[in-house]
Amino acid sequence: MPAILIIDDSSTNRRIYSVLARRLQADVWVRTFENGQKALDWLSDNSADLIITDYKMPQMTGAELVAAVRALPRHRDVPIVVVTAYDDRNFRVASLEAGATDFLLSPVDHVEFLARARNLLKLRAQHLLIAEKAELLEINLNAKDLLLRESREALAQVIDTVPAFISAADLEGRCVLVNAQQAASIGRQPADLVGQPVEALLGEERALISRRLDQLVLRTSHALAPREEEVTTPAGEHRIYLTSKAPLHDGAGRITSILTTSIDITQRREAEKRLEYLASHDSLTGLPNRLMLRDHLRRELARGRRGDQNFALHFIDLDRFKAINDAHGHHRGDRLLQNVADSLTRLVGPSHTVARLGGDEFAVLQPDIDGPEDAERLARAILHMLTDEDAGPSAPRIGASIGITVAPLDGADPDELLRNSDQAMYLAKSLGGNTVRFFAADMAPRATQRAQMEGELRDALKRRDFVLYYQPLIDLRRNAVIGAEALLRWSHPQRGVLAPGAFLGLAEESGLIVPINEWVLREACRQGAQWRGAGLGPLRIAVNLSPIQFRRQQVGELVRDVLEDSGFPPDLLDLELTEGILIDYDETVTEQMHLLRSLGVSLSVDDFGTGYSSLNYIRNFPLHRLKIDRSFVKDLANDPRALAIVRTIIDLGHILNLQVVAEGVEEGAQLETLRAEGCDEVQGYYFSPPVPADVFARWLAQRDGERAVASAD
Repeated sequence: MPAILIIDDSSTNRRIYSVLARRLQADVWVRTFENGQKALDWLSDNSADLIITDYKMPQMTGAELVAAVRALPRHRDVPIVVVTAYDDRNFRVASLEAGATDFLLSPVDHVEFLARARNLLKLRAQHLLIAEKAELLEINLNAKDLLLRESREALAQVIDTVPAFISAADLEGRCVLVNAQQAASIGRQPADLVGQPVEALLGEERALISRRLDQLVLRTSHALAPREEEVTTPAGEHRIYLTSKAPLHDGAGRITSILTTSIDITQRREAEKRLEYLASHDSLTGLPNRLMLRDHLRRELARGRRGDQNFALHFIDLDRFKAINDAHGHHRGDRLLQNVADSLTRLVGPSHTVARLGGDEFAVLQPDIDGPEDAERLARAILHMLTDEDAGPSAPRIGASIGITVAPLDGADPDELLRNSDQAMYLAKSLGGNTVRFFAADMAPRATQRAQMEGELRDALKRRDFVLYYQPLIDLRRNAVIGAEALLRWSHPQRGVLAPGAFLGLAEESGLIVPINEWVLREACRQGAQWRGAGLGPLRIAVNLSPIQFRRQQVGELVRDVLEDSGFPPDLLDLELTEGILIDYDETVTEQMHLLRSLGVSLSVDDFGTGYSSLNYIRNFPLHRLKIDRSFVKDLANDPRALAIVRTIIDLGHILNLQVVAEGVEEGAQLETLRAEGCDEVQGYYFSPPVPADVFARWLAQRDGERAVASAD
C-alpha cells in the first residue's frame, strides 16, 4: 500500500491534494500535516513512498524540509515534489540542492498532478525492486568464490530480464556491468562494453552528466532520487528515461561502483500527454474545452490579484445554429463549427484563449485589457468576422450573440465568470441576436424569464393558444384575390397577440418549432377547406415550412395525411421554403420535394435573394414560385439597385417558367412599379395587414361586393 505525505499550511490545499492523491490507485494511503516539523516527527518512525510539500510555510520552508528528510537514512531516495506559486529560479535551485525530485506550479493543474505523482510512485516501486536486487547482489559478492561466480551469472540473467537499462561504473568511470537491453540499444554486446569508459555506452554529453552525478553519489554515499531525462538515440529517436543512481559496496562497506538504472517511459509519457490533451481539448475543433478554460481563468484571476491586471471573458453563442444544423445535417454543422474555431483563433492570436464550451457555444479569454472599451472592440470585431460577406469561401457567415464579463469586477472565480457571461449572452440573444451585451447584476431574472418563456411555449401548444392570421395574395393581371398566406401568432394570456419574432427563435432552439409548424399546416388546411365550403372560392393557402421539419419529419407523408384529414385540395396548398432548405440539398430533401410535387401541392422559395441564391437549386427542384423579399420592395422607389434586383428576379423567374410574388407592398408607387415590371402576384399592407380568419372573410366579401357594384355601374 503506497503511503503519500502531504505537507501544507493551507487546509484547503491539503484537502484538494488528498482528494487527488486518493485517485491515483485504490489502495493508496494518505497522511497530511500542516507544518514540516510534524511531518519529520512522523517520518522518524514511519516510511513514505511520495512526499508533496508546499514551499512557503511558517517555521520551515519546503527546501529546509527536503534537506531534513534527506538526512533521514530511510528517506534519502523517497520522491519529493515541491509546490510553489513563485515562478522563480532561486526557489527551484534551493529545492534542487536540498534534494527535491520535482516541482508543481500553484494553482496546481489536476491532470499534471496525477500524471507526475503516478510516474513517481511507479518509479519508487521500481527503485525498491532494484535496490532489493542490488542488496542480493552484495550478499552474493561476499560468498565463496564458486557461489560468487554462480551468483553473478544468476544475477546477470535476472538483470538482463528486467525491462530497464542497467549499468554500473567504477570509481574511474569504466563500465563494470551493462545489461543486455542497454547494450542492444546501441548495437553492442555487454561483454564488449565492460572495461570501456561510460562515453562508449552513453555518448559524450550524457556521459559528462552521468560522471557528475556519480561524484555526487560518492560524496553523499546516498542514492539519488529518480530524475527524468530526454535523450536522442544514435538512430535519431527521441526517448524519455527515468534514471536513478545508487552506490554499490564491497564486503568492507566501501563504495566500489555506481549502479545506474534507466526506465524508458517514452510511450507512457506520450500516452499521458494524449490523455491530458483529450481531457482538456474539444475533439471536433481542437480548441481548449471548458475544463482548460477554467484553468486559464483561474490563472488569470491569480495573476490579477498579484498585479491588478483586468481581463474579459466573451461568451459566444451562434445565432440559429440549431436550425442550420437540422436543415443541412450534422456534417455541415460540424464544418461550420470548425470554420468558426479557425476564424476566432486567427482573429485574436496566440495571446488569447479561444475555447469551445459545447454545442454552438464558444468563449474567448482576452487578457490585459485597459477597460470595457477594449472588450467591446474585440466583440464587435468577432461579430464582423462571423458575418463578413466579403471573406473567403470558408468564412462562417453566421450571426452570434456575445455576453461579456470583465474580471475581477464581474466574478471572483471561473464558474461565476462563466455563469455571468452566459446570462449576458442570453440578453443579447433576446434582443434579436448578432449583438453584444455586458453583464449587469440584474441579469439573473432575465435568464429565468427565458426559461419561463420556453415553459409558456410548451403550455401554449397544449392549450392551443396559437392562432393564424391571413394576408391576401393579389393577382396583378386580374386585380383579384387568389389566396392568402397563413401567418402564425401567439395569443399570450398576459402579453396579448405576439408576432413570430418574439418567440420563433426560442421555438427553433428548443425544438418546439416542429409541433408548432405541424399545427400551422393542419389549421391552415382546415380553414381553407372551411372557406371553400362556405363558397369563398378556390383560395390558395400559403404555409411556411421550417428547415427543421425536413430533418426531423417525413414532410411528404405529413402533408399527405393533413390533406386527407382536412379535405383541402392539394393544388390550393402552396408550401413556402427557405433558401436554406435547398442550398445544400441531399437525397432526403430531394425525395421529399418530389413526393410533395406528386401530391399536387405547389412549392415556393420564400425571401428569394437574401440567402445564397443559386440557379443550380432552382433548376434541380420542382418549384412554382419565387417570392421577392420585402427588403427589395421597400427601397424600390428610391434605390436604383433595388429596382435592378427586382427586375432581375422577375426576368429570371419568367425564363424558368416560375411565377414571381412580391411581398411587403405598402405604397401605390411600389405596386405600379411591380406591375410595370411584369410581377405576377403581390401581398402587403397596401391591401391588408395580416388579420384573423373571420376578419379576412369579411374583408374578402366586402371587396367582392365593391367590385360587383363597380362592374354594374
